[in-house]
Amino acid sequence: MRTTLNIDDDVLEKASRLTGIKEKTALVRLGLEALIARESGKRLAKLGGTEKDLRPIPRRRPVKYGSG
Repeated sequence: MRTTLNIDDDVLEKASRLTGIKEKTALVRLGLEALIARESGKRLAKLGGTEKDLRPIPRRRPVKYGSG
């Protein structure tokens, strides 16, 4: 999909220097993928520990006691 964007030249230059990527499309794609990954991680972290009444989930293998 073709889209016209107005991006600060200094921001593009800094991103290009940091990543070594010269192609503007690749820089924007990488930036969007990084944003998606970061926000997905935040959403996942918010879910952690919210189910107080959850029963313990059974293990696939029984726990072995002792090492002998």
